[in-house]
Amino acid sequence: MSRIGNKPVLIPEKVELSINSNFINIKGPKGELSTEIVDERIKYEVNENELTFSRTSDVAEVRSLHGLYRSLVANNIEGVLEGYKKTLLLQGVGHRATLKGNDLEILCGFSHPVIFKKVEDINFEVPDQNTIIVSGIDKALVGQVAANIRAIKPPEPYKGKGIRYQDEYVRRKAGKAAVTAGA
Repeated sequence: MSRIGNKPVLIPEKVELSINSNFINIKGPKGELSTEIVDERIKYEVNENELTFSRTSDVAEVRSLHGLYRSLVANNIEGVLEGYKKTLLLQGVGHRATLKGNDLEILCGFSHPVIFKKVEDINFEVPDQNTIIVSGIDKALVGQVAANIRAIKPPEPYKGKGIRYQDEYVRRKAGKAAVTAGA
């Protein structure tokens, strides 16, 4: 039994939900998103201010899709209502980020600055030179863009230099000096 799929999705007053064939369109104060329900074995219906999902069979694939579609729609509702954001930190001497127009210019130890192009529906903020805030209404897109920025220079385990998430813990390794001192 899918615990997540069985939970009803509450529709706040500021959010409009419309259903067109296989699409659930959600419109809110921050924008508009839609989710396509591809599998016809997943049923959904709106009762007053609740959206409920049900499934027609108990096959493992259908059970997993039941929770997936419910989560996607719930994330879209939260996104158009409040939005999502990820904060990235640059660590290391000379590592910094600046906004050049709509694009992001990152200096992170390479011989050249890395230009990260603006992605549609995603906003970049640089409150200080070592912090990047990626924000938008689509949770998956915000996470993917933040992961792409982090992939430019992931944190290394010896000195911890690189681009990391704000709440990320980087496990540090002992260097050569610590290894040879014990021998």
